[in-house]
Amino acid sequence: MNSNHEQKCCCGGKGGASDLAKLDDILAKYQGVKGALIPVLQEAQEAYGYLSKDVIVKIGEKMSIPTSQIYGVATFYSQFHLNPRGRNIVRVCQGTACHVRGAKAILKALEDTLKVTAGKTTPDLKFTLETVACIGACGLAPVMMVNDDTHGRLTPEIVPEILARYS
Repeated sequence: MNSNHEQKCCCGGKGGASDLAKLDDILAKYQGVKGALIPVLQEAQEAYGYLSKDVIVKIGEKMSIPTSQIYGVATFYSQFHLNPRGRNIVRVCQGTACHVRGAKAILKALEDTLKVTAGKTTPDLKFTLETVACIGACGLAPVMMVNDDTHGRLTPEIVPEILARYS
């Protein structure tokens, strides 16, 4: 995802046929390079925001790799996403310190406010909600991150106010 958190889509947001021209440039750069699948997937995801079925099929055709193998790689690594992601990525810590200090209630408040469950994206593509094992800010537990911003010492009541800053 790019640094300004813009949602990118392979169809250019028009809902029509996929624009795979950028993918041709990416694939040309790696033509004949052994072991290039992961860099191709990384660049394709950067270009389109996620790895759509059309993108995966075209990569398979151009690189002579079975689609099932590409899906295997894309689903093995957590860096790859097969569905559109929100402009804002909300990560809520579920580590021990956060758990003990109420992370479950924070996750419930996030799900209630966003009206999605963990692992899902809001229909307006504003937010993707994820759980993580640890954010590394245990002294601020319970903690969540929105994009690169860390929010600690959370209560369920403050969650909607924090999310409103990103709408």
